[in-house]
Amino acid sequence: MQYMEIPIQTEGSEAYAKLETYILDTPVEKISIKKRPMVVICPGGGYEKLSYREGEPVALHFLDQGYHACVLRYSVAPARFPAALLELGTVMKLLHEHAEDWCVDTERIILAGASAGAHLAASMGVFWKEEWLCQRLGTKKETLKAKGMILSYPVITSEEKTGHLPSFRNLLGDRFDQLKETVSIEKQVNVDTPSTFLWH
Repeated sequence: MQYMEIPIQTEGSEAYAKLETYILDTPVEKISIKKRPMVVICPGGGYEKLSYREGEPVALHFLDQGYHACVLRYSVAPARFPAALLELGTVMKLLHEHAEDWCVDTERIILAGASAGAHLAASMGVFWKEEWLCQRLGTKKETLKAKGMILSYPVITSEEKTGHLPSFRNLLGDRFDQLKETVSIEKQVNVDTPSTFLWH
């Protein structure tokens, strides 16, 4: 297995933002496996911090199932939207760029997240085709589209009665009132949203 820590720096990133990769060895002789699916894990923490237990332990589980795995240590407050989303988009680009040497099946990239990390994963699930995101990342929209999503007790809605508003305030800062509807995921879902397993 290859373990690497790759800095992920884009517009608005904090210095600590990085990708922790767990790339399984894929023998090229006498085995039917040529490429493996990849799960991209976004830990939770209310866009204020990043949980350890929702990162590496989850990655190790997926390794046991034959997936490659990576954990995005994305930027949180005082970083603001769309910094973390741009970082996740950068990861998607990176996986496509290294698909051959890492033996990644780019048709089977899964986004997984917990709590606020699930909100980040879901944000890519609904915004992947937006021109503004593709332009800022300098990539084609197909590169940003995941095969599916696993959302664990996700932060989804910015509705005051049911949403976890501290996550949205950390994400948006002074632009909370301006952007809270935009990042309320249930209002953005459509036929282009990847298949999703959601649990709570």
